[in-house]
Amino acid sequence: MHRERSRFLSIMLFVGFTFLYVPIILLIIYSFNYSKLVPVWGGWSTRWYGVLFESPDVWDAVLLSLKIAVVNATFATILGTLAGLAMVRFGRFRGRTLFGGMLVAPLVMPEVITGLSLLVFFISLKQLFGWPTERGFTTITIAHITFSLAYVAVIIQARLTGMGNNLEEAAADLGAKPFKVMTKITIPMLAPGLLSGWLLAFTLSLDDLVIASFVTGPGSNTLPILIFSRIRLGLRPDINALATIIILFVAVLVAIAAVILFKQQKRDLLDQKMARMPEV
Repeated sequence: MHRERSRFLSIMLFVGFTFLYVPIILLIIYSFNYSKLVPVWGGWSTRWYGVLFESPDVWDAVLLSLKIAVVNATFATILGTLAGLAMVRFGRFRGRTLFGGMLVAPLVMPEVITGLSLLVFFISLKQLFGWPTERGFTTITIAHITFSLAYVAVIIQARLTGMGNNLEEAAADLGAKPFKVMTKITIPMLAPGLLSGWLLAFTLSLDDLVIASFVTGPGSNTLPILIFSRIRLGLRPDINALATIIILFVAVLVAIAAVILFKQQKRDLLDQKMARMPEV
């Protein structure tokens, strides 16, 4: 019975990974297709990478998306960390339930509703105060921060709950000021969660299409919007080349994050072993 269950789970895992990674592998292979027709194989070639690098509108969209993603990830990490600290370390305070509900609302809200509400919000601001004068980098960044910080807050809450507050209380008992406890104890211990939250916010921003399409304006196309607009006119081989570069970029980021988290875990284990060693 146990062997049959293990075999079934192995088969389902194989099928799941097949549906997940085989399309990505095919996309990478067809990015080196010489033919103009994506489904027709015309031999190996890098011609579409050359076409891609000669397309200024693509690189304008890439640069805009990267700038938005970096600013969004940074501010979402800061705000999400503060929100997570408030939920875990500040105990019971008035309005905590409402605050927690508002914090997780973007996680369950349909993206269409979020994008539409933000569009109405920006239009109202322009009518009342004359700002924003145009929709683009600023409005997209604010929209992305709005939903990204909720994901970061969830990660930070989980990290804070798991690591406890014994070290922070010990430092406070020894006379450390709250700011010093935060900078010397809490933030270093939160480093893996902060890195995970930043990378998640960065990826969510780089991937967003629905919300960005509501709050952007003429001449401010992000990379997902540009790809979607081109796909609507038919599959193009240069899009496969662009997707391959994005996959490589994300893979490098994930590898760097994995190395950093691995080193942090080794450091934590070493600190725990040192703490358990009896004093001589």
